[in-house]
Amino acid sequence: MVQTPELNERSQQLLKNLVERYIHDGQPVGSRVLSKDSDLNLSPATIRNVMSDLEDLGLIHSPHTSAGRVPTVSGYRFFVDTLLSVKPLQGQELDLLNAGLTNQEDGDVIGMASKLLSETTHMAGVVTLPRQELVCLRHIEFLPLSNTRVLVIFVTNEHEVHNRIIHTSKKFSAAELQQAANYLTSLYAGKSLAAVREAVVNEMQADQQRATQSMLDAVNMAQLAFNNNDQREDYILSGETNLMGFSELSDMDRLKGLFDAFSQKRGIIHLLDKCLEADGVQIYIGEESGYQAFDHCSLVTSPYSVNDEVVGVLGVIGPTRMAYEKIIPYVDVTAKLLGAALNTR
Repeated sequence: MVQTPELNERSQQLLKNLVERYIHDGQPVGSRVLSKDSDLNLSPATIRNVMSDLEDLGLIHSPHTSAGRVPTVSGYRFFVDTLLSVKPLQGQELDLLNAGLTNQEDGDVIGMASKLLSETTHMAGVVTLPRQELVCLRHIEFLPLSNTRVLVIFVTNEHEVHNRIIHTSKKFSAAELQQAANYLTSLYAGKSLAAVREAVVNEMQADQQRATQSMLDAVNMAQLAFNNNDQREDYILSGETNLMGFSELSDMDRLKGLFDAFSQKRGIIHLLDKCLEADGVQIYIGEESGYQAFDHCSLVTSPYSVNDEVVGVLGVIGPTRMAYEKIIPYVDVTAKLLGAALNTR
């Protein structure tokens, strides 16, 4: 773990002013600008000396030949951990988020949370779908299609309906499919999807002489249905094109790496899974994520809970030069509102 440098009050105030000015303007900050911003009444020469000390500590650096300075990842980290004053959301902002998450007739509350995060921050919003081990099966139906194709309909968590087409080894009548559905619902209703998949595998490996053919057929169909469930979306991402508008991310190689990461998903899911273990808001700045595609990005996340159990994580992806004091409360409040909305479903 990197040790946090010790700064006196004057150095802290100058670093705070520099980071805030850079976040606002996006331009390297010079000593003359800071002398006007600062309440410390220091001369530009004194400020230059303090900035030199901050640079030696690795908190700021000079890009190219510019006379101004910009924060490093360490500088942003010190700012976020020590100097940041988070601004609580105003009543109108809270009302907008609350209305967006509670008035979803189609049940797409996860997608709306991602969209709201993107629209309110003008960055990319991401929400992972609830973990399967906490998604419970309520009811299952099999409907015959043509030949050996069967439509599987299963209801989870009271109201969420999922459809899937499977190909069986033989043709079944509607009555046989109904019998299979009744058997599986009676056996697995109330169990998590992860537990259902495990139980189905165990059933297939058990002493099959004790089972009737109709029971084996039902278990076979369940295995086809729930094994395919691994192909579901892992997260919903909104507003990724917003990132193209930030100069720090406009380099074509950086953008390509970022959008490739979005399409491949695996690395981002690994990163978001780490955030599930966090208590409250978690912030990764630049290379802190350990994920090369995010070297010039920050990720602000918070887990969301259903019935007091953490089931997923949501967050905002943007440039390291983001207004953390505004993004943090948006992420924190949206996570709480999403959990509350899911608890009522």
